[in-house]
Amino acid sequence: MSTVYNFNAGPSTLPKEVMESAQSEFLNYNNLGYSIMEASHRSPEFQNVIDTAEGNIRKLLTISDNYSVLFLQGGASTQFSMIPMNFLGEGQSADYVQTGAWSEKAIKEAQRCRSVNISASSKESNYTCIPELDTWNPNPDSVYTHITSNNTIFGTQFHQFPACSNDAPLIADMSSDILSRKLNVNDFGMIYAGAQKNLGPGGVTLVILNKNLLARIPENLPSMLDYNTHIKSGSLYNTPPTFAIYMIMLTTNWIISNGGIDGIEQLNDKKAGVLYDLIDSDDFFSCPVKQGSRSKMNVCFRLPSENLETEFIKSAGEKGMVGLKGHRSVGGVRASIYNAMPTEGVRFLADFMSEFKKLHS
Repeated sequence: MSTVYNFNAGPSTLPKEVMESAQSEFLNYNNLGYSIMEASHRSPEFQNVIDTAEGNIRKLLTISDNYSVLFLQGGASTQFSMIPMNFLGEGQSADYVQTGAWSEKAIKEAQRCRSVNISASSKESNYTCIPELDTWNPNPDSVYTHITSNNTIFGTQFHQFPACSNDAPLIADMSSDILSRKLNVNDFGMIYAGAQKNLGPGGVTLVILNKNLLARIPENLPSMLDYNTHIKSGSLYNTPPTFAIYMIMLTTNWIISNGGIDGIEQLNDKKAGVLYDLIDSDDFFSCPVKQGSRSKMNVCFRLPSENLETEFIKSAGEKGMVGLKGHRSVGGVRASIYNAMPTEGVRFLADFMSEFKKLHS
């Protein structure tokens, strides 16, 4: 088929222009005569790539020199362990907000290290909402608060962040909505994100870390699990995922050329609006997520029966729309519409939804 729209939750679609750029210089990067995949991570050519990638991210999010920007490995899952190992000392406790599968995993790993207080949870409602801030029950002695800003499986997203102090800063897993909307980095002690949604291919994890937190790091950590190691080496302590970082450079170049965060956020708002307006237009489609908690990255919805959902997903695939099956733990349909999903892809899906509804109403 001539056009395929990739609605997978991750790894997910990448901008066509980025893929074409990578393709054009895959065998000969910057007239080197060989690929950036083959270039030494100690070479000036790759140093320029990683510097450009970091510079783009700093520009897009207006990151001050008070923060380090790192490119690490191991995905967000490794950060689940690194964070408490680095910042949660003996006899201390941290607050965690439980809003889905990934926050559950972060909590589990933190509990291996120290005491965890679940200050808020939407588990009883099957994660169909983000807990209202005034319902949270934080530990006054907590040394940080951890949240997952967007939940790919259940389709929820924080649209307001809690105010935290420097003594107990906010740490956010933004793997599935980083660079999709405006935010004030200074409101966070740390932001981390796996690349495979909005940044590039899988294999690299972005960490944005307030340097004030470095004083908390104990001295006996393994080198690879100590943030100081990576800051001192400029993310080059060991061989980094060079091609993935190169792709982040291209992707952030693309975001800048498309109006930066302001432009991307406006497009994301419009794309999500197209689908949610259609879902809410009658009772054929339904969204289990409460209105104020709906994700603009992962639109989850149900049809009147599981048989219709199966037919919907199959028919959509035949028309060139892949990755629409909901997560196995919740079922239903899920359209992941990250930064790189073009507006025409969302409208193509919306038109198909309308046609399918007419056929089965």
